[in-house]
Amino acid sequence: QVQLVESGGGLVQAGGSLRLSCAASGIIFSIDTMGWYRQAPGKQRELVARITRGGGTNYGDSVKGRFTISRDNAKNTVYLQMNSLKPEDTAVYYCNVDLYVGSSYWGQGTQVTVSS
Repeated sequence: QVQLVESGGGLVQAGGSLRLSCAASGIIFSIDTMGWYRQAPGKQRELVARITRGGGTNYGDSVKGRFTISRDNAKNTVYLQMNSLKPEDTAVYYCNVDLYVGSSYWGQGTQVTVSS
């Protein structure tokens, strides 16, 4: 089992920045990829960014150039630096980890609200 604790969400004005964190505990030695997804009201959950244990990254098209994902393997924590936030970034952001054995775990979600 893997437990995920997210933090850093909140309310920010358009153009502002937020940093999300997600700390993993449990069977952490088997974590492969860590990432962030988001879900806005009435929309499907979508990829924001993912990062492998080796540091390879991929981003959703709507956040490229504005968001940066990073990871501290020693702390088993993944971060999402969000800059130049837009009202359309408003959503619940979920942390996700994939284990080498194929299992996947989700955090409880943290609300990000961007006002215009």
